[in-house]
Amino acid sequence: MKVTPTDLPDVLLVEPEIHGDHRGWFVEIWQRQRYREAGIDADFVQDNQSFSARGTLRGLHIQHPHGQGKLVKVIHGEVYDVAVDVRRGSPHFGRWTGARLTAENKHQLWVPEGFLHGFLVLSETALFSYKCTRPYHPETELAVRWDDPDIGIDWPLDGPPSLSAKDREAAHLKDLPAQRLPD
Repeated sequence: MKVTPTDLPDVLLVEPEIHGDHRGWFVEIWQRQRYREAGIDADFVQDNQSFSARGTLRGLHIQHPHGQGKLVKVIHGEVYDVAVDVRRGSPHFGRWTGARLTAENKHQLWVPEGFLHGFLVLSETALFSYKCTRPYHPETELAVRWDDPDIGIDWPLDGPPSLSAKDREAAHLKDLPAQRLPD
């Protein structure tokens, strides 16, 4: 397994080792001790999947309090996955990093607590999977605009994205009260 820090040092790109032959392949997608040694010391309590069509953009979302660390991957298709540091006092506050995750490359992205998360579906459809360190807590969820100019994410769009009502109506980061953001 290869683990690479991204532009945001706490967000890690994980490239699992793939064992394959003429019959197919095998990949280990989570093993507590090995991931802990690589810097992902997480106790996962919930696994989620979402299925989306091309052009669907989900995010940018965070829970606070009751923050979630997420280990994300694509089972089918391709997405552009993004994390944004919104920890008050962080030297990287408001900065983002992104990675292409595909069923073929089997890469994972570790998005720790304190980061907004979102993804854009690039393939015809995508099946997206994520392990979470805390259960979903809708009362503490925040959404920030996917196109917030102060963040400036360079989404690989080829037209307007398909958004939920929540994401269309999300606030700009600068409009959120500071106490609503994690330390």
